[in-house]
Amino acid sequence: MNESVAITGLSLDITKIAELLPHRYPFLLIDRVLELDVGKRVKALKNVTVNEPFFNGHFPGKPVMPGVLMIEALAQAAAVLAYTSQPKDVAGRQQVVYLAGVDDARFKRIVIPGDQLILEVTTSRIVRGIGKFACRATVDGQLAVEATLIAALRAG
Repeated sequence: MNESVAITGLSLDITKIAELLPHRYPFLLIDRVLELDVGKRVKALKNVTVNEPFFNGHFPGKPVMPGVLMIEALAQAAAVLAYTSQPKDVAGRQQVVYLAGVDDARFKRIVIPGDQLILEVTTSRIVRGIGKFACRATVDGQLAVEATLIAALRAG
């Protein structure tokens, strides 16, 4: 993760996302940030392709994106929001965002190869290094998953 990421607009390509997040293939689950309102909300995109490694075993002959990976994609979108809205610590280091909890997760539709998962995350609050985020993901306007995520922001 590069500490000198400059947010130059309201969207981020994969290069900027990789500068913000420590995740790498096969666990970088955001392809593009479509909209970013720093400190408030983010809208991101995950293109779901048949080449995803998890489809080999989930499920052979009927590939379905695991729900836990949809939650992880939402958590990464929340991390982008947190990284772009939190100041560095007193030593000048970027904070690290850790997933600390998942509340009220509901899965409403399966996600399959060829789908575009639209990830929407809104900051509910960030107090003393603990953030709470309202999250939802849709495919073609249909709700696929919704959850409240809790994240801990710690010194890098």
